[in-house]
Amino acid sequence: MNLWFRFFATLIAAQWRTSLSAPLGRSKLRFRVWPLDLDINLHMNNGRYLTIMDLGRMDMIMRMGLVRPMLQRGWMPVLTSSTIRYRRELKLFEPFDMETAIVYWQGSIFVMEHKIRFTRGARAGAVAATALVKGGFYNRKERSFISIEKMSDVFGFEQIDSPPITPAITALLAAEEAIRAQDNADTVKTAANTTTGSDQPRGN
Repeated sequence: MNLWFRFFATLIAAQWRTSLSAPLGRSKLRFRVWPLDLDINLHMNNGRYLTIMDLGRMDMIMRMGLVRPMLQRGWMPVLTSSTIRYRRELKLFEPFDMETAIVYWQGSIFVMEHKIRFTRGARAGAVAATALVKGGFYNRKERSFISIEKMSDVFGFEQIDSPPITPAITALLAAEEAIRAQDNADTVKTAANTTTGSDQPRGN
């Protein structure tokens, strides 16, 4: 239930928050760890971090004014890969800030960074978790991702150079390509086994 509450609260609050300039505006939201966020170790569940990060992207897209042109054209934001590092635990009722920003783009892809930070005590400002997620805007009719140039024209923001790629972003993109190649090889192998029946049990 608390996930739906957070979703609608973020959705409504975005209408009243200051607009963000695209593509370099930075979203910052504050949350708190609730009982349903905990795992068996009594700190915030690792999957909950990723779920809450969805809200940061939603807030950013709404405050950049991208929702209406997306809906008009049948475009949808889609993620293709992500990586996260958990550094310090968040405990029950602990408040935290989440920052969301686009940190790199090329061709038809964006890379976004999420940072979750402590907000009080000696650790105020320290990073609890950092994630990088890769995605883009997908045209359901054409079944393809939209180029950065086309998005710039439609969304009305100036075409500016991407921030420089970092070693972490390079590693994210390389890991996705390696997994893609592995999946493709596995698909070919599975199809071949299905055709030849080599994986089928044999009788005596």
